[in-house]
Amino acid sequence: MRQRQDFSRFINPRAVAVVGASSDPSRIGGQPLKLLIEFGYQGKVYPVNPKYTEIKDLPCYPDLAAVPQPCDVALVALSAPHVPGVIEQCGKAGIPFALVLSAGFSEVGEQGKSLQSQLVDAARKAGVRVVGPNCLGILNLKDNARIGFGGTLQLKTLKPGPLAMVTQSGGFGFGVVAIACYYGLGFNYAISTGNEADLTMLDWIADLVERPEVEIVVAFMEGITDGRRMIDIGERALELGKPILVWKVGNTDVGSRAATSHTARMTAGYELFRAAFRHGGFIEIRDVDDLIDISKVLLGRKLPAGNRIAVLTLSGGAGVLLADRCIEHGLALPKLTAATVSRLREIMVSFASADNPIDATAHGYNDNFASYGKAIREVLADPNIDQVVARVPRGTAARPWAEGLLEVLRATDKPLVVNWPTAPDDNGDVMHYLEQNNVPCILAPGRAVRAMAAVTGFAQKRRSFVQRGTYIFKRVTERRNLDLAGAEGTLGEHRSKSLLKAYGVPVTNETLLSAKDIAALEHCPLPFPVAVKIESPDIPHKTEAGVVRLNVRDLAELKRAARDIAAAAARHKADARIDGILVQEMAEGLEVIVGAVNDPFFGPTVAFGLGGILTELMKDVTHRFAPFDEDAAREMIAEIKGAPLLTGYRGRPVLDVAALAQTLARVSQLIADHADRIAEIDINPLFVRPEGQGVVAADALIVLKN
Repeated sequence: MRQRQDFSRFINPRAVAVVGASSDPSRIGGQPLKLLIEFGYQGKVYPVNPKYTEIKDLPCYPDLAAVPQPCDVALVALSAPHVPGVIEQCGKAGIPFALVLSAGFSEVGEQGKSLQSQLVDAARKAGVRVVGPNCLGILNLKDNARIGFGGTLQLKTLKPGPLAMVTQSGGFGFGVVAIACYYGLGFNYAISTGNEADLTMLDWIADLVERPEVEIVVAFMEGITDGRRMIDIGERALELGKPILVWKVGNTDVGSRAATSHTARMTAGYELFRAAFRHGGFIEIRDVDDLIDISKVLLGRKLPAGNRIAVLTLSGGAGVLLADRCIEHGLALPKLTAATVSRLREIMVSFASADNPIDATAHGYNDNFASYGKAIREVLADPNIDQVVARVPRGTAARPWAEGLLEVLRATDKPLVVNWPTAPDDNGDVMHYLEQNNVPCILAPGRAVRAMAAVTGFAQKRRSFVQRGTYIFKRVTERRNLDLAGAEGTLGEHRSKSLLKAYGVPVTNETLLSAKDIAALEHCPLPFPVAVKIESPDIPHKTEAGVVRLNVRDLAELKRAARDIAAAAARHKADARIDGILVQEMAEGLEVIVGAVNDPFFGPTVAFGLGGILTELMKDVTHRFAPFDEDAAREMIAEIKGAPLLTGYRGRPVLDVAALAQTLARVSQLIADHADRIAEIDINPLFVRPEGQGVVAADALIVLKN
């Protein structure tokens, strides 16, 4: 991972120069002055505008050269054409950071892109780091430094806390901060990154995750251009035990176009982001509710040891609903031990249910729910249970019950989430009391379970990391030199298979012959039945072109098939280069697809899925970033929905998963070793045979970079 630059003086500067300052608080140059002066900022504020000698009782300076030192940040609120010159002034004045609020750069067309290039050139020459342009600024609630503009920054309801937000949409992201603060969460920092001409979202996440005052990082992400760095940051977050709640938008075709037009930022497909999020310290969220609920559970500061959950309610219907949601989200409801069940039956009334989900019934009103509190204590102590979701009682008994619950929770490291059973203002003081003591209270049953499942997933990744340490890649084959001199574009099947074979990927037995050679054959070079195909780099989709014949059973049929596919090739593409005719063994097994691309943002990436309609219609495909080893390949195989077909589903034979995993690892090494030359690899189909009989690539295509 690259060396981290310290941005402490950016988010908590000793002084801020406001370039383009105005006395009018409605103007972009006026709001920053108001925010810095009126919200408790402890540093110096230097208005810069040659039109004035004083603004808001502060001396106003004609340019940055006149600003007293030290000054750490220049906030730039000028029209776009003036910004590159101001960045040059920063360098000459010794101001290390610039925050550019101004719009009119890459998001508005070619002229704006040219101005942004000038800004970047000026920043590099001056040694100045820049946030923006086209951003709302930096919000530091911990130190009362509101450096930016916009209505959200002026809210007095914002409060500091252990969260930090990095957002590529300033208005939306800062609004989310305000909503979360309303529901009791505090943010020490929020950064709007704008067009990211210099500093990016990843730069800020890498900084914030290292800060001791930040426990959770939230990222509102439209796109990034360095996928491998994002993966590294996720790994570091997992090492630190600090989750990154990532809210990725622009995942549909329409959304992606909108995101691109927003800041002219191109990015990779959503499926690769999801592959990255599954590993490392990421928790993917989809709405504000997820952010609030998951953060509350995390701030309980107890991670579950597993996915085994107990449900305790005072209503049977609520218990059934919670149980359904738990199963849907991958949480298990195990049976309690016999000892626990026995104690529960002693504690609860005879008509209560001691099975998981546990229904203590509304009888608790008769003893101010003391028996319900005892039941929760027993269930938390059960060795079969990793975490608990419980419904809270209502009425005057709720406060003493809550006080007793805190005593129970102090004696356990297992997390408990309260599913609030009524309106938040019904016993609202009790909800506030519990949450002040880090007991998360979540309104809807589905939301409560979804948050617990998300934290359970993070905890599992964290445990795995602690057990294995930093991932160490183990090669399955040495790097091979490939003869690619003069080759470019799409290779034919036979040539593609020769490259796969060099990396130990099993391929079909086959012979490349000319049409003349086939016409003169007296014996087939391979046992019948065989497949007959045109070998041409210009006809990559052979089935659609009609240049494939399968299950050819004798010599006469072979010669006829050769003539037919040669004629079909000429009809399909008259100028296609024909390297010969492939005669190859027929292969069988379970069809899977193995593909690899050299993505411009994530680098070499391998895709795997079952063949046929399962891939096309069900999108049952998983991805991994190359290179990886056999252990990672096995994890990859297990991720697809159709994985049971490989392991003996409903009496079918167990297939050779070990050989499949090795092949995936070998393909990952091939594209990673030769990323400078290989753009794509497609093995379709790869047949997986019964256990011990291996796999075989029946068709393949490799595309080289030009």
